[in-house]
Amino acid sequence: MKKFWILFLLVVFSRNSNAQELNCTVNIITAQVEGSEKKIYNTLQTAIGEFMNNTTWTDDKFTNQERIECSIQITISDRTSSDDFKGSIQVSVRRPVYKTSYYSPLLSFNDENFSFKYIEFQPIEFNETGTNPNLSAVLAYYAYIILGLDYDTFSPSGGTPYFQKAQSIVSRMQNVPDKGWKSFESTKNRYWLAESFSNPIFRPLREFLYIYHRQGLDIMTEKKEDAVNNIANAIESLKKVHSEIPASFLMQTIFYAKSDEIVNIFKDAFPEVKTRMISTLSEIDPSNLSKYQTISQK
Repeated sequence: MKKFWILFLLVVFSRNSNAQELNCTVNIITAQVEGSEKKIYNTLQTAIGEFMNNTTWTDDKFTNQERIECSIQITISDRTSSDDFKGSIQVSVRRPVYKTSYYSPLLSFNDENFSFKYIEFQPIEFNETGTNPNLSAVLAYYAYIILGLDYDTFSPSGGTPYFQKAQSIVSRMQNVPDKGWKSFESTKNRYWLAESFSNPIFRPLREFLYIYHRQGLDIMTEKKEDAVNNIANAIESLKKVHSEIPASFLMQTIFYAKSDEIVNIFKDAFPEVKTRMISTLSEIDPSNLSKYQTISQK
């Protein structure tokens, strides 16, 4: 079993050893596409959902209750031919918190360079060792990013194998014309997301994810003061990452998802903790400064 937190539950669940890893909700937005036949988008939405949720991505066994909650929203901006599409893909991931009904956001990333070919009713397939069409390559890439993030929150650097798989997809897609895979195209794309998660410089950020969730949120209902202090210390540990790579893409991506939650965690903290956190967060994540300043308002 992949996540030991489920062992703490006293309720006996009916188990399905064949359950896949992801519970992914898919939504296709087509408002920008004028005069385009709509049925194909419903078919595409179903096909993507089946691909994400029915593919076996790991060697681990998941129960239905353990499946990772995530969502994909694809906004179609242009249909250049009957089977060629352009748009963006928004990927979101959330993680359950022990002894609560709350889900903590891990990622909310909008990939603005997404073009793909799709022939209606043709199954979406992925070859892990070969070159793939852009649609299946992008979807598999984000499946591994989702897995890597989730695993990192349950064990230190637990997501490494999946970030490596995402990076392997990037390597195999270097010769394709589709955008989003190459380092020189942007500083905020698929290439840099996978590279950052695999870069030793960002190891403290991945350690932060583990401490924040397992030694922070997961003990919040039983040991709130310890949980808040652990989260505060984990945030302060990121000063080193910030000093080496200020305003890094990965740091911005993580804090874009976590900033509101962080504010809520520290609003009830002791005054000295609030002061320390406002100072640290303002330094390492200045783009969300206005949010962090509200920590002191209660």
